[in-house]
Amino acid sequence: MKELYIKQKVFSLSGKFTVKNQQENDVYYVEGSFLKIPKTFSIMNTNGDEVALISKKMFSFLPKFLVEVNGREVLTIKKEFSFLKARYTIDAAGIEVQGNWWDMDFEVLQHGDVVGRVNKKWFTWGDSYKVQILNEEMETIIIALVIAIDCVKADNAAASSAATM
Repeated sequence: MKELYIKQKVFSLSGKFTVKNQQENDVYYVEGSFLKIPKTFSIMNTNGDEVALISKKMFSFLPKFLVEVNGREVLTIKKEFSFLKARYTIDAAGIEVQGNWWDMDFEVLQHGDVVGRVNKKWFTWGDSYKVQILNEEMETIIIALVIAIDCVKADNAAASSAATM
C-alpha cells in the first residue's frame, strides 16, 4: 500500500500544489489555469510530463468536468438537475466511488475491488487529503479523481457565493 498526500495552498491564485509521498518527497505537480476558460488542472509527474488533465466543459447546461489520464478520457463528473441540494454523478467505466465523496471520505473501487481510499485531514491550513493507493496501476486515476472532486466542490462553492451576492 502506498500513501500520498495532497495539500493545497490556500492563497495560491494559480492553483499550484504538489502531491507528496510519506517521505514528503514530491510525486506529482498540479497546476491550475488562472483566468483561463475553460478552467483546467494539469497533473505532471516529477519529469514534468503531463499524466492527467482535468477540464471543465464549457457550453453545457449543467457543470461537467472531464478527466483524462495519459490522453484518454477516463471519467466525467456531472451536476444533476435538482432544486434543493447540489447532486453530482461520477461516470467512469468500471470505477465506482463509495462513501461520502462530498466530504472527501470515500473508497475508490474498480470492478468491485477497493483500489484506493481518500480521507480529508481536518484542522489543517488549506485542504489536505490522505490518499491510500491499494492498486498502484490505478494511482494516476485516483489522484486525478481526488483533484477533480475537489475542483467540483470549489466550483460549486464559487457558484453558491456568486448567487448570494
